[in-house]
Amino acid sequence: MQIYNTKSRKTEEFHTLEPGKVRMYVCGPTVYNFIHIGNARPMIFFDTVRRYLTYKGYEVNYVSNFTDVDDKIIKKAIEEGVDSSVISERYIAECKKDMEALNILPATTNPLATQEIGGMLEMIRTLIDKGYAYVAADGTVYYRTRKFAQYGKLSHKNLDDLRSGERQLKVSGQDQKEDPLDFVLWKPKKDGEPYWESPWCKGRPGWHIECSVMSRKYLGEQIDIHGGGEDLIFPHHENEIAQSEACSGKEFSNYWMHNAFLNINNHKMSKSAGNFFTVRDIMAKYDPQVLRMFMLSAHYRSPLNFSDELMEAAKSGYERIVTCVSNLDFMLEKDRPEALSEKEQELLTQVGELRRKFESVMDDDFNTADAISVIFDLVRFSNSNAEEHSSRAFLEALKKEIITLADVCGLIVERKQELQDAEIEQLIADRQQARKDKNFARADEIRNELLDKGIVLEDTREGVKWKKA
Repeated sequence: MQIYNTKSRKTEEFHTLEPGKVRMYVCGPTVYNFIHIGNARPMIFFDTVRRYLTYKGYEVNYVSNFTDVDDKIIKKAIEEGVDSSVISERYIAECKKDMEALNILPATTNPLATQEIGGMLEMIRTLIDKGYAYVAADGTVYYRTRKFAQYGKLSHKNLDDLRSGERQLKVSGQDQKEDPLDFVLWKPKKDGEPYWESPWCKGRPGWHIECSVMSRKYLGEQIDIHGGGEDLIFPHHENEIAQSEACSGKEFSNYWMHNAFLNINNHKMSKSAGNFFTVRDIMAKYDPQVLRMFMLSAHYRSPLNFSDELMEAAKSGYERIVTCVSNLDFMLEKDRPEALSEKEQELLTQVGELRRKFESVMDDDFNTADAISVIFDLVRFSNSNAEEHSSRAFLEALKKEIITLADVCGLIVERKQELQDAEIEQLIADRQQARKDKNFARADEIRNELLDKGIVLEDTREGVKWKKA
């Protein structure tokens, strides 16, 4: 397996720290609003990386955090007149709903920054003791960027060039820094902000220290893969390296992976430009699986352009796969020979070749675009070779192969089993009884269960009627 490493700017052979196990950290969202489709790209892509590593037999410890203390969260909390935890808890819950809809697997661990303050204080103390950090007069703790000799090794930025650029900036608190390039590890609280006690001042952590601490706690001092959007390369991931490696004296992550930006109709997504879309906005128009299909239709290191035309193409492609699986299900309902024929055995060798091609392109830096093309090849093969007299074993093998490869990409391609009329009537009767018993939670549960299967209930004077959505 080959992975492009941002740090080396080369494609490298993938080797894990521990045989058969992968330690993987992906920076998660800051939870102050509904996630937008730009947030969704790394979520979907790194979920697919995790799925493929699992498919290959690795045991994956996948950690992705929620940043639940941040200026934007505090600003929204002040606007609403509530505690910042109310905002973060609300949007963590909403984010998880969107992730579930996009078929993103729950992380092994989803740490929250506010629950790891003790570890942050400990790491900051260590950095101070080692001379990598210092305390300013107002209690702000800064990291001595120049003391870390390898600073810039991820972003390939030159410190002197950065220093030259900094001369033009006037930043609040800059006069307290020993060097304009030093960055914040801990900062004093402001009025109305959440804060924690520390040896230096009442305050809260800087953003960068959070991920260093959470990665170390749940994955150890060294990890295999660290991922995120390319906007995080500098300064966030560069600063993570400086913090983590100054503490441990060890290489923080062996592989750094970054997805490219998502543009809207060839322009940067922006609220002011009126082209800002949340995942909810898109799911109101499309099946969330279509959005996932779209996100995987380009190589993750290539910029991806969002447009109605490309979403319609993704929808058409997704429906082709779903229809193929549905047709196989329909054929399997009929009586047919059980065992493979000699011709079918030969045909299945071609299916095996397609599977190996799928693995080959995914082994080449997780090329999801070509992987989906292979799934389309498999769909075409199935449409051409699944016949009226095909054996059950052959049809089941085709269906299993399509579903397996689609599942690696996180695509749900098998429709839910439709309810028969008698089952619907029984569930409606159960709901009526639950309402008589004043068990309204169960009544709502049944209504939602039917809705999930495409059945809409209407309470009328004549009784409950139902129709297909």
